[in-house]
Amino acid sequence: MKHLRVLLALLLIGTMPCVYAQKKNVSGKDNTVTFYFTRHGKTILNTMDRVQGWADTPLTPAGVEVAECLARGLKLEGIHFKAAYCSDLGRARQTARIALKGSGQGDLPLTEVSNLRETNFGSYEGEPNHVMWNDAALYLHYHSQKELMEAMEKNPGLLKEAVDTFKELETLGIGENYNDVKTRGQKAIREIAEKEAANGGGNVLVVGHGMSIGIFLSDLDSYGGKPSSSHMGNAAVCKVTYKDGKFRLESFGDMSYVEKGKIQ
Repeated sequence: MKHLRVLLALLLIGTMPCVYAQKKNVSGKDNTVTFYFTRHGKTILNTMDRVQGWADTPLTPAGVEVAECLARGLKLEGIHFKAAYCSDLGRARQTARIALKGSGQGDLPLTEVSNLRETNFGSYEGEPNHVMWNDAALYLHYHSQKELMEAMEKNPGLLKEAVDTFKELETLGIGENYNDVKTRGQKAIREIAEKEAANGGGNVLVVGHGMSIGIFLSDLDSYGGKPSSSHMGNAAVCKVTYKDGKFRLESFGDMSYVEKGKIQ
């Protein structure tokens, strides 16, 4: 009886590698995660040209329309999402739900992540944009917002100085600098990437905010791709792939999905 138990144990051990190999071969997935980072639709504060970071306003009719165009564009491209995430601010949530419903995926659960929020601009929240940007321009020894913006077009690295200046100048003591935003956002993105890769990969929708998405992606790309310093339009898309622990920026601020949705 003892010899029989030993023989059975040896047989079982001998077959285990074959069982595991079979499971591995059956899956046949490369676990690539393809992110579609999307800026929210136009809001009331956007329309009023006022600072909107952690302050929040709902989408305007034009904002709803551009989100619906995005949804139609995604559907026309045959993009099916395996998972969906958004900032916990209302404008991102509203845009994500419109995008999912309009692309035929309204039943997909939407996970809100606070670390995907826009930059906190402290006491500048709700102020006219030109006030904050002109303050930063003068602090950085430029004559005006326009001059600073022109300099940023030539040197995207100036965005970091500008965001750091916003924190330096705001008076509530709650603003964020560039690295504050980048650290929390990249932490959230990597956690999502690892989770979805472990689940087999696939397309992932992430709805967030114009400035913070650019900051999150600024040096996330292991292959050296860089976001543009240009303004990111409402409902614009940034495509990023994640595989084997590395990110690759495929496109930034792409409005083609919205444009295709308009034609439909």
